[in-house]
Amino acid sequence: MADVKKIAVIAGDGIGPEVVAEAEKVLKRTEELFGYQFETEHALFGGIAIDEKGTPLPEETLKVCQSADAVLLGAVGGPKWDNNSKELRPETGLLGIRKALGLFSNIRPAFIFDCLKEASTLKPEVLEGTDLIVVRELTGGIYFGEKFRRETANGQEAVDTCAYSEHEIERIARQAFDIARTRRKKLASVDKANVLETSRLWREVVIRVSADYPDVELEHVLVDNCAMQLLRRPSSFDVIVTENMFGDILSDEAAMLTGSIGMLASASLGEGAFGLYEPVHGSAPDIAGQGISNPIATILSVALMFRLTFGYHEAADSIERAVKEVLDAGHRTGDIAVDKSTAIGTLAMGQLIVDAMRK
Repeated sequence: MADVKKIAVIAGDGIGPEVVAEAEKVLKRTEELFGYQFETEHALFGGIAIDEKGTPLPEETLKVCQSADAVLLGAVGGPKWDNNSKELRPETGLLGIRKALGLFSNIRPAFIFDCLKEASTLKPEVLEGTDLIVVRELTGGIYFGEKFRRETANGQEAVDTCAYSEHEIERIARQAFDIARTRRKKLASVDKANVLETSRLWREVVIRVSADYPDVELEHVLVDNCAMQLLRRPSSFDVIVTENMFGDILSDEAAMLTGSIGMLASASLGEGAFGLYEPVHGSAPDIAGQGISNPIATILSVALMFRLTFGYHEAADSIERAVKEVLDAGHRTGDIAVDKSTAIGTLAMGQLIVDAMRK
């Protein structure tokens, strides 16, 4: 009897429920093909939780996540809640769940499907061979530092504090080095050490950690230069590790190399195997309920879950091959279709991928 893996399923807001439904079909197909067993439990989170429970992260949702082996999240947020107080914003729930679950790193792969090169704004020859991962520190830095305003002779002054400890830097660095070891053994550590003291500490700690990974080539890249080189020579990067705000910006830039943010998966990880998996894209409330959203990023998030949390590499391969096969056959949702008149919907794309999966 296969171990039963418990997955907390959080559909969220906007197109979240639509894309998560297709990912759940992939879970079921995986059970049929490989004999794995999954137990899913659904929970409210984000805007819908604010509406129904009065908080973006209800206590019962947190308990469901804490008792699971992994979390599958759709998307949260939307203009409906943009003017809420800080405590009643979906994004506050995201920060809260990361802290509560001890998720200190965000893993974002960015790779190019050959058949989708025309969807990118970059020239095909620039994109050739692009296959990278951004490892972003998730619970420190300026997003979590002390914030306040004060009165000065020139009016109000706002202060956001950026702080990092050696421990925070070392654990994310080690995770990035470990990931690089499974790939092309190249790590680019991104900082602003020519200006920021936190970046100088970051670089010192990364250099110290690198002594334990002599097989991994380490490169230090200033963040502004990295932003340029991602557009100039993206294929030269293998694994990029960086702090919270830099990672937030660079991972979105890397995502758009592929031509659509709707194509990419992500993982948020802690110390052990537990992880929270979600598409890079947002809740897209403007197309919610129309059945035209792209479920591929959420489906690929399931493949990432299989690799990083469960170690189900054969099943992950099956999902990724199925996605490639469907795309190579010319099937496109509206966000990646050159000819919008030929675009298919969410349900059709999900079903094609499920049908293409094989052992």
